[in-house]
Amino acid sequence: MSASYRQGAEGGELRRASKGRRPTFVRQESWRYLRVKPNWRRPRGIHSKMRESVSGHMPLVRVGYRSPVALRGLHPSGYEDVLVHNVGELEGLDPRRHAVRIASAVGGRKREEIIRRARALGLRILNA
Repeated sequence: MSASYRQGAEGGELRRASKGRRPTFVRQESWRYLRVKPNWRRPRGIHSKMRESVSGHMPLVRVGYRSPVALRGLHPSGYEDVLVHNVGELEGLDPRRHAVRIASAVGGRKREEIIRRARALGLRILNA
């Protein structure tokens, strides 16, 4: 797939559209018992209607629901998330494709420098 297929806001829209077609996968009987959390667990019972994919029961996780390769791992905004530790790592980033996340180990003074330089380059900062 071409790079323009996943750039910036367009990538975010495509990502939301592909996620929207995917059902929410919930654990069997989680809607029935409060003690059973909705976090996905594969049904393994020998008489389980859900495991046998009987019509009217919740869908199982399948490979066909996976998102397109070009959209995998993108930030919900549609940008590629780039972890930055210093000002030098901002060079060579494309503002239409990349969004910057400043590492937690970076102190206040260097953080201000990174933010100033990122804004000058027109990069989106995810955690500032």
